[in-house]
Amino acid sequence: MASSRRELVSLIEQGVIPPDQVAKAVRIAGLNPSPRAWAVFIDRLLLWLGGLMLAFSVLFFIAYNWAEMGRWLRFGMVQAALVLAVGIALWANANAVVYRVALTAASLLVGVLLTLLGQIYQTGADPWQLFFVWALLALPWVWAARFELLWMLWLGLLNLAIGLYFRTWGGPFGALANSDAALWGVLGLNTLALACWEWGAYSRRWGAGLWAARLLAVGSGVPITLLLMSLIAEMPPVWSPVLVAYPLWLAALYAVYRHWRPDLFMIAGGCISVIAVVTWLLARYLLWEGDWQEGSLMLMAVAVLAMGAGAVMWLKRLHREAWL
Repeated sequence: MASSRRELVSLIEQGVIPPDQVAKAVRIAGLNPSPRAWAVFIDRLLLWLGGLMLAFSVLFFIAYNWAEMGRWLRFGMVQAALVLAVGIALWANANAVVYRVALTAASLLVGVLLTLLGQIYQTGADPWQLFFVWALLALPWVWAARFELLWMLWLGLLNLAIGLYFRTWGGPFGALANSDAALWGVLGLNTLALACWEWGAYSRRWGAGLWAARLLAVGSGVPITLLLMSLIAEMPPVWSPVLVAYPLWLAALYAVYRHWRPDLFMIAGGCISVIAVVTWLLARYLLWEGDWQEGSLMLMAVAVLAMGAGAVMWLKRLHREAWL
């Protein structure tokens, strides 16, 4: 469907299809969803909303009635909901959607159970331990579900665990500041996950959609961009591994998503990262260290417009080359 849509848009932009024939072309291409497609979409949407609301309702019900409920009743409710979700998954193994909804709800209920355990017994555990143990216990169900959304939720838990761990304890041997160590940890995790995801998609046909890989790329690009911007902001500038890692990250992004697995979104993300870094560098030398003048802001505005226009022209040229 996405490929047909892109081909149709390309034909319209090239003027092959006259404007008065666009509606007819869309209808012939089958891009308008049929009533049955709408019914399936609404059915699945309601199933997902129902499953998630049931999982969260257990949490909110216990929180609202905390004073009136005893310890064992709280644990009993969560454990009963957890067993129910796993039972539904086993019962509906043949229905992939119900199976995945049930395992997603079970994975969420594990977090509710751990939170309840920590709240009642006041274990004194750090927040990163909660998310790490949650991810560890949910891993078998995430693996069994083979579902992109659940994998992303699981990686989100690991991101939280690693970020909180390094923010609390810093880098190895205290070599990094706590905030930088957290960014390095998140960068390493998401870059490794992205590499594994792309390898699996290429060799094992994992995952049908591109959104998961794009989300992982954002999770890799944002921390490395922030690391370089943090280095630029330091007074005076110091040596940092990010000076080597950032060009390598950009080169790998370009090589993979320009030639191996073409994806305009990834290339556009790299452009945004470069524009942000250059703008931050200009801000340092024109505003913080230079004489603050109106002309400095004008120069920065012109630079951002020029970089943005250049990036758009380059991306449009890549799009016209039909390498997607």
